[in-house]
Amino acid sequence: MSAGGIGSDGWYSTAQRLPSPNFEARPEQVEPTLIVVHNISLPPDEFGGNAIAEFFQNRLDHDAHPYYDHLRGVRVSSHFVIRRDGAVEQYVSCNERAWHAGVSSFLGRERCNDFSVGIELEGSDRCPFEAAQYASLNEVVRALAKRYPIEALAGHSDIAPGRKTDPGPHFEWPRLQRDTALAAKYFPYLADE
Repeated sequence: MSAGGIGSDGWYSTAQRLPSPNFEARPEQVEPTLIVVHNISLPPDEFGGNAIAEFFQNRLDHDAHPYYDHLRGVRVSSHFVIRRDGAVEQYVSCNERAWHAGVSSFLGRERCNDFSVGIELEGSDRCPFEAAQYASLNEVVRALAKRYPIEALAGHSDIAPGRKTDPGPHFEWPRLQRDTALAAKYFPYLADE
């Protein structure tokens, strides 16, 4: 796997671009300083298929599965999705605000979408992630840290405790820290693991 870079346009050079309409400009003078790790599977605990892309692009057939009915009218996105095989998809430029965090707070700072990049791992709280996903995640994190003034990484559960549980109990934070070779200061919640 060759490492990609993030251009001045905020797009990762080796990602498949699947633009989502669900984004807006970041507040003036705000660059991403936080990376938020999530998990996603549609339907829950089922992997593969196009449902995630269709959901982020507002094209999901809500009648295709009973679970999708409660997603009617929901408009969300993330900057990245990393598939089970390690394939990286990008939905929103990192220069823009994707809609991944919802009501959230990081170390007292509200509205995490304003200053974060969201990375969704195809998976769930009930199963381990694949080695290929960690490899791709490492590359994306390193590219983000090289391009932006990243100060920390956190899970969705860390910025929305009690409301969200992802990336879940199977996500290996120490592995991510070791493999990205980022200093411990980037992982403020790691001591809680």
